[in-house]
Amino acid sequence: MINLGDEAKDTVSGFAGIAVSRTEYLNGCTRVCLQPPIGKDGKLPGYEAFDEPQLKIVKAAKVARGPTNTGGPDKYMPKARGV
Repeated sequence: MINLGDEAKDTVSGFAGIAVSRTEYLNGCTRVCLQPPIGKDGKLPGYEAFDEPQLKIVKAAKVARGPTNTGGPDKYMPKARGV
């Protein structure tokens, strides 16, 4: 399983980057988005999504996950609004 923050590489195309998101579908398919590093031109290249089974971990937990309590949808819940 590829975890967010892992560096991974697609075994088909050779595309590599940090796992920045994962999407699980009702049919059982799991896709992981890889974000490559900033290019020599200083621009951030676009991320690409791959089926998880065709990815290999290059380095586990290369990037630490950020905070998990950032407000998100919870701020719209009645408890958070004091209702």
